[in-house]
Amino acid sequence: MGGIGPSASVGLAALIKRWGRELGFQQVGITDVYLGAAEAHLERWLAQGRHGEMDYMARHGTRRSRPEELVPGTQRVISVRMDYLPEDRAISQAALEEPTRAFISRYALGRDYHRVLRRRLQRLADRIRTEVGDFGYRVYVDSAPVLEKPLAEKAGLGWIGKHTNLINARAGSWLFLGEIYTDLPLPIDSPAEAHCGSCRACLNICPTGAIVAPFELDARLCISYLTIELRGPIPEPLRGLVGNRIYGCDDCQLVCPWNRFARRSNEADFLPRHGLDTATLIELFAWDEPSFLKMTEGTAIRRIGWHCWLRNIAVALGNASPSPAVAAALEGRLEHPSKLVREHVRWALGRVSSD
Repeated sequence: MGGIGPSASVGLAALIKRWGRELGFQQVGITDVYLGAAEAHLERWLAQGRHGEMDYMARHGTRRSRPEELVPGTQRVISVRMDYLPEDRAISQAALEEPTRAFISRYALGRDYHRVLRRRLQRLADRIRTEVGDFGYRVYVDSAPVLEKPLAEKAGLGWIGKHTNLINARAGSWLFLGEIYTDLPLPIDSPAEAHCGSCRACLNICPTGAIVAPFELDARLCISYLTIELRGPIPEPLRGLVGNRIYGCDDCQLVCPWNRFARRSNEADFLPRHGLDTATLIELFAWDEPSFLKMTEGTAIRRIGWHCWLRNIAVALGNASPSPAVAAALEGRLEHPSKLVREHVRWALGRVSSD
């Protein structure tokens, strides 16, 4: 877009950040579109096959790392951060340590963040249009080939930690990211500096060793990948390491020392729904498909489908302490129509029935 001079763009950037805070974003930053180092890192990661079955990570070529190829005319990326922590760390840790409880990654307990952020970003774009007139833009919330963490790092929202999540020095890593690709020639912010130092807490705590080296994640080992992205059987050698995690994994965040600065979110949309933060494995395993669809409506959980939901819970039950109730719950699914479910139920019964 033409017609916006340097002084006007500085003022507009300040307005955009103010409007963003008014819309509930904790931080707004602006960066250019050059991601050469991130592109090289992505290419190495893909070449090593560490993306597993996430073929979409390679499908779009350089459009993921070159915003101007995804949206021609893009000059800047407006990156936003919204914090989502729904409860104190001690509560999450207690749920993780109780084998009969179902542990769901805390980001997924409330309303689907894609919807929440996308709606707010659109409102931000509308306010910009009111100020400057028509301009080129696209709104993204994990909905297109976008390298959101490198962009957020360049925009000053935080640094990518050794666990490959974004960390903010004042707010930790319990955060969502979203972007507006735009043709507005806005001034850019300074990148964030890394502050992980010699800490290896996230590498040491990872249940499956998925953080294979600092800043290197092998998704094929990651419990979040295994329980959310993977559609087939969970590899048998990894099942015992999944514990009671039935959707995602927060271990690396729970142990990160920077999360001592995280504050609980006051966004009602991110509060737990339907008692998912306190539910037992047996309780959730009893849901039929209509119950699953009803109880996960509007959440990120629904995307995995009922069969993967049962697959995950069967594995978790196989990791629970043996009891007549656990065995009975599993036996009730032995004749399930899904081969995927039956396989994991049989595996779990073999675990809880052994001496």
